[in-house]
Amino acid sequence: MANTTDLQPQQLLAHAADHLLDPDGRALAAAVQWWSLPGLDGGPWPVAVIGAGPPVLALHGFDSSHLEYRRLAPLLAGSHQLFIPDLFGFGFCPRPLEASYGPAAVLDHLERVLAEVLQRSGAAQVGLIGASMGGSVAVELARRCPEQIERLLLLAPAGLTGKPMPVPAPMNQLGARFLGLPAIRRGLCRSAFAMPDRDVGPAELEIASLHLRCPNWAGALAAFAGSGGFAGCGEPLPAQPLEVLWGMNDRILRPPQKRAAQSLLGERITELECCGHLPHIDQPTTVARIWHG
Repeated sequence: MANTTDLQPQQLLAHAADHLLDPDGRALAAAVQWWSLPGLDGGPWPVAVIGAGPPVLALHGFDSSHLEYRRLAPLLAGSHQLFIPDLFGFGFCPRPLEASYGPAAVLDHLERVLAEVLQRSGAAQVGLIGASMGGSVAVELARRCPEQIERLLLLAPAGLTGKPMPVPAPMNQLGARFLGLPAIRRGLCRSAFAMPDRDVGPAELEIASLHLRCPNWAGALAAFAGSGGFAGCGEPLPAQPLEVLWGMNDRILRPPQKRAAQSLLGERITELECCGHLPHIDQPTTVARIWHG
């Protein structure tokens, strides 16, 4: 992909829709709409919209984007209309310098996205899928909006247990710079897959790093780390039906995190063989089958 360092998010995604190495990534980037959300300044805001049928809202993980769902989206689009936003402060969202970045801002933005999804789809409820940190965001949203969320599927959820641990300045800024180093991005991307030697190549690495070119990426990420992020979000679990998929080869979530989450979630968890931290990428067909029931 050509150098796009100086492009704004809309230009960056338009370029990605034509030039990403991954064809599924190109298709999902091309499906992005830019929404103005009532009461929220700084937009417009990116939401990938694909398919037809009952609406499903899909939430990506930490320091990721809607492109995370590039392999699952085509498998659900024949029976559902998917709405895949970039979470506030992440992905290809605008990042105003004066904005606050933390869980409250993420959920405020997402509640407005949910209201717009319901209005555009004409539905009374949506299905909700959340991956990694997006799993905690999904749980928080389901508690806030119980009448609008029909059911949840969490994919390797992170942040359901534990306590927020704000990262003080200047460590948060240094951490953001560290996460932007090419070697670190490559290592993190490989760690997310069950079989990185087979499944991680230039196309995956490109998608894992493309959103870092958005203006104020590092500043927003540092501010989010300074807030403490999402933690301890699982209790109480929302009342809606809830399923959880976990990869047996997940190297992102540490064993103590998994044990605590397993204690909380119990029989709601299904573990998948040959699967890492990204079930919707490692095993999208299995995820789609379980969603379809």
